[in-house]
Amino acid sequence: MPQTVQFSGIIPPVSTIFTADGQFDKPGTAALIDDMIAAGVDGLFFLGSGGEFSQLNADERKAIAAFAIAHVDRRVPVLIGTGGTNARETIELSQHAQQAGADGIVVINPYYWKVSEPNLIRYFQQVAESVTLPVLLYNFPALSGQDLTPALVKTLADSRSNIVGIKDTIDSVAHLRSMIETVKSAHPHFSVLCGYDDHLFNTLLLGGDGAISASGNFAPQISVKLLQAFRDGNLAEAARYHQTLLQIPQLYQLDTPFVNVIKEAIVLCGRPISTHVLPPSSPLDEAKKRQLKTLLQQLRLC
Repeated sequence: MPQTVQFSGIIPPVSTIFTADGQFDKPGTAALIDDMIAAGVDGLFFLGSGGEFSQLNADERKAIAAFAIAHVDRRVPVLIGTGGTNARETIELSQHAQQAGADGIVVINPYYWKVSEPNLIRYFQQVAESVTLPVLLYNFPALSGQDLTPALVKTLADSRSNIVGIKDTIDSVAHLRSMIETVKSAHPHFSVLCGYDDHLFNTLLLGGDGAISASGNFAPQISVKLLQAFRDGNLAEAARYHQTLLQIPQLYQLDTPFVNVIKEAIVLCGRPISTHVLPPSSPLDEAKKRQLKTLLQQLRLC
């Protein structure tokens, strides 16, 4: 019996909500989770870049993962980000995610050293061997400094049956097309999910599977409706939603890291949460908040 894609559709990378003193805000995170599930998302990804994983220690990441898995309570699949700069901690976090009941893990490549291809392959294989969970690779070369090429990804999918997908966060349709053509031709069940809002439509048209993109935190309905229109064969309607998604990346240019922008957008779009972010991020200043509000209003998102 042929395998089916395990992870597809709209899987927002959930913002981690913190109190003003930097503690994990369980009620705020729970409310955000419930909003996204109510909007019809197909899964949730915790402790990615937008979840501020890189500003958290291992114990904090474990506590957030355990809470998220318990609160979602099987309503949708849960992916947990476990990657980092070293294999030992990634394996520890991956095994914890499995024990806590995650549906899969998402693993970015080590982002301090530039790692040789044999070592990079070995790293992902070691992580995949440490769990029985499905593993999604996380390609974000703008931050990691090193691209996971389609050929390398195919090698990994060939070598370990639980390496089942990729979050391809790269501003290149050609890269997404090559990833789909190279890997899915050999492994039709392999999930190719784009990481940028404005590439969802292209990804679907090319034969990919969906998106893990930040707008799912503050405007999940746009991606959800685009996907539904695409599945219904209504490409004209899907293209209208695509026009909105094409404009969203300009929001993220208001600051770097843009995790503060996402949290302010959540508030402006109707969910009152704490917008505290962890250093080296800082609060969005008032002028940029006004710019953000104007952009969201122009896009009719709030």
